[in-house]
Amino acid sequence: MTTIKVEIPDIGDAADVEVIEVCVSEGDSIAVGDALIVIESDKASMEVPAPIAGQIKEVLVELEAVVNTGDHIVVVEAESEATDSGETDEQAPTTEAQPTEPEPQTTTEDKTSPTDEIELPTPPTPPTPPTPPTPSTPPTPTPPSQRVETERTVETDTTLVYAGPAVRKLARELGVQLTEVAGSGAKGRILKDDVKVFVKQRITTGVSQTGGTGIEPIELPDFTKFGEVETVPLSRMRKKGAANLHKSWVNLPHVTQLDEVDVTDLENFRSEYNGQVSDRSERLSPLPFILKACANILREFPTFNSSIHPNFDHLVIKKYFHIGIAVDTPEGLVVPVIRDVDKKGVREIAEAAKRLAKAAVDKKLVPDDLAGATFTVSSLGPIGGTGFTPIINAPEVAILGVSKLTTKPIWMHGMFTPRQMLPLSLSYDHRAVNGAEAGRFMQALGAQLANIRMLSL
Repeated sequence: MTTIKVEIPDIGDAADVEVIEVCVSEGDSIAVGDALIVIESDKASMEVPAPIAGQIKEVLVELEAVVNTGDHIVVVEAESEATDSGETDEQAPTTEAQPTEPEPQTTTEDKTSPTDEIELPTPPTPPTPPTPPTPSTPPTPTPPSQRVETERTVETDTTLVYAGPAVRKLARELGVQLTEVAGSGAKGRILKDDVKVFVKQRITTGVSQTGGTGIEPIELPDFTKFGEVETVPLSRMRKKGAANLHKSWVNLPHVTQLDEVDVTDLENFRSEYNGQVSDRSERLSPLPFILKACANILREFPTFNSSIHPNFDHLVIKKYFHIGIAVDTPEGLVVPVIRDVDKKGVREIAEAAKRLAKAAVDKKLVPDDLAGATFTVSSLGPIGGTGFTPIINAPEVAILGVSKLTTKPIWMHGMFTPRQMLPLSLSYDHRAVNGAEAGRFMQALGAQLANIRMLSL
């Protein structure tokens, strides 16, 4: 058999291109047109196809190597047809890779200009008719006229992938394994749209080998090596909640603004009201006042009562004000929804919040109780500390965290005065809300909470 060194064909003005993928290994059997390597210049990526059929005897380049036109990349032991045509090692060590009449490749999926795609010469067809294949003979090569030149086949872990150079480049840029993508083109060929649909599905479902972040997941060691352990299964609610929080955190650019609001007047009013109520269950906590104030401010700042479209081309502004409240239960965190908060008084809001919280603990919430929220409030009450970063309840674009109320000395009218200060944490989706909007939102919310009379307007 004839041994031939395959060269990098003419790649035009491109120089010092990088090998970004080596598609073959020593001992592999190849057919005419199979991809040998994939190279990438500043403008485009391209496959270098096999000009002959045979067996790879040696791979002369490595991943990330820099190559140029004429550089040798592999040594191929050609099939017997090359010997039958009178070729010898001395006669054709490299000329098999250089056809006499080069023709540019075309694709049915990527119609780019010459500046965007590097053109390859069409490999020649062996001059003699092919012999019937035997168990020890590689398959008969397909003539160039019966195939699309850039629809190369790469074998990865015994999985065949049909895709052009531009599609492979897009997949690399997006971190997509083409072996996971279903092709919609002829004979299962993968198109650019297939890659985009795959990415969109992964974003929507939050399913990815790397958890959607491009970072390898954390692997746990064998803790039993260090001492006794106990495995406690998560409840279905906790597992679902964990998945939703992870999806929101990795897909939304969270920004959290921290502030303190002087609620001394509100607390004085609340203390006076609760002192006049005989039934302890009718006493008011700060939460219904906060919910009422949020509904008023959401009407003034509708961006915070919206959802951003996945294509990022518009916001969906809701004209209703349904606010979710985070409730801690033995089974995990749930977020029931109080509807039309803007149309309810503080006592009505308090009654709805208590009813939903009890139903959550008793596991009596119905699906409608958990659907339709436009904004969420997470109040940690007396255990809240000085602040925290709440995770947005997507597809909402903002969430308000409420921490522990404390008494602080505040400089007022030339002297320090004890005031009741409430720490608030506003997390927002930076794709839909900018920092100035968030600042104004917090100022307006603080003004409402600082002046109890504003809540009645």
